[in-house]
Amino acid sequence: MGSFPIRTLALKIRGMARIEADELRDPELIFISGSLRLARRVEEWLTTAGVDYVVQVEPIGRSILFRTLRMGAAFYVTSGQAAYCRQELTVAGLGRGVVDDQD
Repeated sequence: MGSFPIRTLALKIRGMARIEADELRDPELIFISGSLRLARRVEEWLTTAGVDYVVQVEPIGRSILFRTLRMGAAFYVTSGQAAYCRQELTVAGLGRGVVDDQD
């Protein structure tokens, strides 16, 4: 089987949870990341948890100095998993980018 680190092996067995936008039923925004590092941490958590999700690049505001449009990674899951994901991402130390329930 080779000498994979255990974490890499677990991801290979479980498979990626990221899916296409048209495959996600009843999507709900749960997280917005302004950095690639943070987006990768969220993606890793969602994948490890086995949650189906969609990530899309979306505008998140303008820079202060030059007023240029800033883009970020927006994460969507099904509405049935949204509360669980918000809670667990917060527990994992990623609460700063969690988007509150939109109801």
